[in-house]
Amino acid sequence: MLKKMSWLLATALTAALGSAAHAEWKPAKPVEFVVTSSPGGGTDNFARVVQSIIAKHKLMDQSVVVTNKGGGSGAEGYVYAKVAAGDPHKLTFGTNNEYLLPYVAKLAYKPDDLTPVAAMALDEFLLWVNANSPYKDAKSYIEAAKAKPETLKMGGSQSKDTDQTLTSLIEDATGTKFIYVPFQGGGTAAVQLAGAHIDSNTNNPNENVGQWKAGMVTPLCVFSPIRLPEGPKVTTTMGWSDIPTCKEAGVPVDQFQMPRTVWLPGGVSPEAVAFYADLLKKVSETPEWKEYVERTSQTSRFLAGAELKDFIAKDDAKNKKVFEREGWVVQ
Repeated sequence: MLKKMSWLLATALTAALGSAAHAEWKPAKPVEFVVTSSPGGGTDNFARVVQSIIAKHKLMDQSVVVTNKGGGSGAEGYVYAKVAAGDPHKLTFGTNNEYLLPYVAKLAYKPDDLTPVAAMALDEFLLWVNANSPYKDAKSYIEAAKAKPETLKMGGSQSKDTDQTLTSLIEDATGTKFIYVPFQGGGTAAVQLAGAHIDSNTNNPNENVGQWKAGMVTPLCVFSPIRLPEGPKVTTTMGWSDIPTCKEAGVPVDQFQMPRTVWLPGGVSPEAVAFYADLLKKVSETPEWKEYVERTSQTSRFLAGAELKDFIAKDDAKNKKVFEREGWVVQ
């Protein structure tokens, strides 16, 4: 009987120690941040801000190395993560393109090949025109587009990606038809609009703010159910909160946002996922993160676990409808 009790105690102790070891999982070597965009892009800035905050506040014992793998609209980075299955030392930074890219292109990965960890912010989208445009509000611009179908040029980042998806939603909701002109990124779309080579774009605030400050472009509305937060004036007369929502302005697309997401390879342990979700949550609570979100006019929203999976499922379904309507889904 004594032997049996000793054996049971030893077994219980081993199990407890094992559980503690799992609960206290930490990276055993430097962590690689894989960025699914080129240097200087929005996703690159996102990853590097997270890296700097972790280092400044000493939130992790191991160091972080950032690697850019932005080929194929980010597919290069996701394929890299797929090949690294089971490796908890590679975090991939992206957007909703992780689960949307495979709809429009035949790629060497599937969305389920990666493990979702967190979404940390939501990028807002605005309708912009050149500052010398005759259209001073969204309603008049949309009316002009309806009167002259396939005449006005809408620029955006990439083909069959977020900007073209939003353009399709605008067309479907308003009965308009634009000439969509894809560029390599939002920065190029901003330059093209400032030079009046296109009539409009749907850039994020951060992508067009430089041209807005310089008086070269004008925001007409934001695709959000509420106005952007108050802050310092961007021009002498306007700040972000002065821009009407698109619904206010007569464009019946009340919300369109892009999540800033973080992923692990498939086959990693739940403890590793929990460790990084907790780490990123701590990052999102720092003054530096709040300053970054305000500076880039994003919406701060932290999602993990079941809440993140629910968001992904809904966002996936909404975008898939557009892809199917446009005939973009690859067979």
